[in-house]
Amino acid sequence: MQLAVKPGQFEADLQPERRSVFQPPDRMLGRVIACDGSRATIASSIDSNAFQGPETWTIGRLISINLGTTRIVCLVYEMKATQEHWSETGPNPVHVQVELLGEVSESPGQPPRFRSGIGVYPSVGAPAHRIRAEDLTLVHDLGLREAVTIGHLTQDESIPATVCIGDMLSRHFAILGTTGVGKSSAVSLLLRKCVASRARLRVLILDPHNEYANAFPDRAVTIDADSVDLPFWMFKLEELADVVFRGRDALADEADILREVVYSARARYRAPAGQFSSRDLGASLLKRPLDGARDGVTEPATASSVDAPTPYRMKDVFAVLDELIGLHEQRWPRASLRSLKVRLEALHADPRYRFMFARANMIETMGPIVSQLFRVPDHGRPITVFQLGGLPSEVVNAAASVLSRLAFDLAVASQGAYEVLVLCEEAHRYVPANPELGFAPTRQAIARIAKEGRKYGAYLGVVTQRPGELDATILSQCSTVFAMRLANERDQQIIRSAIADASASTINFLSSIGNREAIAFGEGVATTMRLRFSELKPHELPSMAVVERKDGLWRGEPNLDEIIRRMRG
Repeated sequence: MQLAVKPGQFEADLQPERRSVFQPPDRMLGRVIACDGSRATIASSIDSNAFQGPETWTIGRLISINLGTTRIVCLVYEMKATQEHWSETGPNPVHVQVELLGEVSESPGQPPRFRSGIGVYPSVGAPAHRIRAEDLTLVHDLGLREAVTIGHLTQDESIPATVCIGDMLSRHFAILGTTGVGKSSAVSLLLRKCVASRARLRVLILDPHNEYANAFPDRAVTIDADSVDLPFWMFKLEELADVVFRGRDALADEADILREVVYSARARYRAPAGQFSSRDLGASLLKRPLDGARDGVTEPATASSVDAPTPYRMKDVFAVLDELIGLHEQRWPRASLRSLKVRLEALHADPRYRFMFARANMIETMGPIVSQLFRVPDHGRPITVFQLGGLPSEVVNAAASVLSRLAFDLAVASQGAYEVLVLCEEAHRYVPANPELGFAPTRQAIARIAKEGRKYGAYLGVVTQRPGELDATILSQCSTVFAMRLANERDQQIIRSAIADASASTINFLSSIGNREAIAFGEGVATTMRLRFSELKPHELPSMAVVERKDGLWRGEPNLDEIIRRMRG
């Protein structure tokens, strides 16, 4: 159908694109009346009696400014009527503020291409019009990079929203959004796409709410306090001290005693049977020079010797403490020695800590532990859901530290045979913005993955509802961000300052976007993109695990005695 040409209309507008019979015949919306280095003002008018559909002016949509062989792609972020009163019978002039994002260029014999940044700025009077579908697709095209579809564009449901999984993983990613906007569903979707496209990838989910066990029934193995083995001898001294002293600062004497006791217990484990006595203990502890070993005397307990992940026995720990208490020449007060022994005995006998002590000395190598935690081999289930919610609160930080260290070490030692993704739910718990909060070893382990993991194949996924409480350094290392609805101004400001691609006008939408919607920007996407994640099937959605009994699910009123037994571990 031939359409009438309006006076002054550009040649590109002669054949308007018709995606719907309900669209108005003219694609032109207005003309540029002002422009600076990054934004432009477009004068337009709205007739109350004319067609008003989603293709007209709408906040958050992309439009084009036509310059002939070049079309500038713009984002609408503000609209304002120029008159105080709205006319119901005639046209109403409006000013539309847009942000200049990039340009689509056409060359003879070459396909159109999009590039970020502006090479030619629009002149006053240049026409602004609804963006073409092919231009909208081109803006979000990943080019030669491997594209994986995760949803569709909010502006046009016919155009898929794609990410490059390789760039998203290798440069780390973050999913941010308040409670109830679909963060967990987005995580489940992205993880499914990741393991489907990366055969060597292993995923470890640190799950504080026990909600991901049901999200991957066919791709994951769930580990909780009853099924995991995380022997105490794999804990670094600082991690073990955090468990022993319940997250409180230890007395100086007790911390020193624990260091020496662990060192001596490791030495006893390595020594041939019958070749280590209490006499040797007294000589090594009482006569040890401060500046190192001399004259054949045993060397002092260094950080590397105490933290080496080699086995030792708790019975040796108690034996060393008993011998120290019985020594005639006391290096530490007996009260401190007895206090530490009581703490360790209570910890060893506590049923909630079975995962640390019950089978610790039946395992003498790290092989079974690494195999269990990181699915080596995977048997078709490369995802491990570690349910931190079942662990005692005093040990959660230390356990997260151990798991993060192991993930990094596995990636390094495998020399590329395995890639490991550590996904931290509620990440602000482990790497808070305030360095005085949180647990230092956990912060260090996660920061090491964020800063060094890329070259070894260790990746980090950060999920949080409070980016304002997350360490800004960690967030800045996540070069692909999926920002879902965030109403808190401080949270929005953190994203704006940490992510260079997040323009002020884009971030302003975060308080009002819908559920399952996100604004994605960074290395993993072609350009800033507002998308809606694909909807998962009901059995793939994360949910709180249903408590089970041997005879099936709870029915009727749960048994209070059984609940109390579970609370006590």
